[in-house]
Amino acid sequence: MKNLKLEMHFAAAAALCVAGAANAAIVYSGVLNFVCAVDIDGCYINVQTGVLSNGPGSGVPGWDVNPYSTSGGMNFFNSTGGGQMRRPGFTTGTAGNLALGTVIGSAGSFNTGTGNVYGTTAATGLNGGWTYQSENIIGFRFVAAAGTTHYGWMRFAMGPQGTSTAGPTRTVVDYGWETIANTSIIAGAPAPGAIALLGVAGLLSRRRR
Repeated sequence: MKNLKLEMHFAAAAALCVAGAANAAIVYSGVLNFVCAVDIDGCYINVQTGVLSNGPGSGVPGWDVNPYSTSGGMNFFNSTGGGQMRRPGFTTGTAGNLALGTVIGSAGSFNTGTGNVYGTTAATGLNGGWTYQSENIIGFRFVAAAGTTHYGWMRFAMGPQGTSTAGPTRTVVDYGWETIANTSIIAGAPAPGAIALLGVAGLLSRRRR
């Protein structure tokens, strides 16, 4: 599915305090509903090219996000310079389940290791706030092909809790990322339906890439 590139212009006085994201140029994936493999490889995702593939990372050159695990939870493996944002207020633990409207950017705390988002200690998954049988949103950063750092969000539909040998189903619903280097993005923007929820001031133009 081709990405949709949307020119987003946020009001300076937006309630979400995202003045720094004004004139942002966001790429939105559209609804994907891609089911990730529940194994040690998992799913490799290149958000720039829009390629998602189960199997080894060699199948997705330049991949940016890699959810995986054979256990009852889910882990993220990181590309060089990448990582997942923790929930606001946390500086330890794994990828956080972010609320719609959360600002994802350099001010956030990012996990750069691997760890089960459903961990059992305060230093691991519990800080992430992940829930089974629901949608969870991560914030992530990645280094683009040009060598610049960018921020994005990705929504996962998680299945029921797995077992010690079989993780829960995980589906990549959609994602968005900011094309302007070192510029923050809002979790959920500009996915359809999220605009009104986030109180975004205006969607001025839209074109298919």
